[in-house]
Amino acid sequence: MKVFIDTSAFYALMDWRDKNHEKALKIRDSLRGRDMRLHSSNYIFDESVTLIRTKLGFDAALNFGNKIRHSKAVKMLKVTEEVENTAWEIFCRYKDKELSFTDCTSFALMEKFGIKNAFAFDEDFERVGYMVLK
Repeated sequence: MKVFIDTSAFYALMDWRDKNHEKALKIRDSLRGRDMRLHSSNYIFDESVTLIRTKLGFDAALNFGNKIRHSKAVKMLKVTEEVENTAWEIFCRYKDKELSFTDCTSFALMEKFGIKNAFAFDEDFERVGYMVLK
């Protein structure tokens, strides 16, 4: 099973004060030892490091960044020009939803790599038809 992990999940795992922290820990623990692979993207990495630095400080962001950059559990997918073009098409298609462009790059990558499940607390994943782990 492939699972795409979003900024909302990364942040919830990092901040014990986040409303989804306990839920994120349970989901993370339920994924351990299963035949699955976590995927994320360079855009999500950027967004996560920036959010963690803003909310939790430089040291937390540095620790998170180093851990993810060297992780064997998370495969980092690249947002290429092709993926950006698909993301733009997704962005334009869902004018009735307030999607961020970064979310659209995630959806484009999920589409490209056949990823149907998301570890996210961002409702937009469900809004566009992906299964969100609970």
